Amino acid sequence: MLYPDFGSEIPCPQCHRPIPALILTDAYLCDRHGLFELTPANHHLVHLQSGRIWQRYQNQWYRQHTHPDGLILEIGQGLDLAYCQGWQVIQIAIAARYQDLLYPYLDDQGQLFGLRLEFNPDLATTNFELVKQPRIPKDLLNFNESGFSQT
Repeated sequence: MLYPDFGSEIPCPQCHRPIPALILTDAYLCDRHGLFELTPANHHLVHLQSGRIWQRYQNQWYRQHTHPDGLILEIGQGLDLAYCQGWQVIQIAIAARYQDLLYPYLDDQGQLFGLRLEFNPDLATTNFELVKQPRIPKDLLNFNESGFSQT
C-alpha cells in the first residue's frame, strides 16, 4: 500500500525511461517531464503540467486525446512509420470515441490523409490501427523481362 496501483516504477509515457513512484501518493515523477498522477477510479495517468491523459494497455501507454490536432499528428506519425517499414496503409481504424472529435476534419468523402476510415467501438484504449499491406517499391513497378524500362 506504499505505492500507487502500477507499482514502484513505470516507464514514462513520454520518454519511456523508468520513473519511480512517490511513496504514499498516487504519483510518479519523471526527472525530464515532471509529475504524473494516477486516477485510481479509471487508471488514467495525468501529466499534471500539461493535463495530457494516458492509459495503459498491454504494458504500453496510449495518450487519450481531447483535441483533434494531437490525434491527427499521432496518426500521421504512424503513417510515416508504416511507410518507412515498407507498408502501404489502405485504411485507418479509429476508436469510435473520436468520431465527433474528428468529423469536422474529414474531407468530402469522409477520409483522412486520403484514406478510408472506420470508427471502431472495439478500440477501447488504443486510439487507432492501420490496415496495411506490403508496398511494392517503385523500381520494381518499372521492371520488365529485359531489365528496367526507360520511362
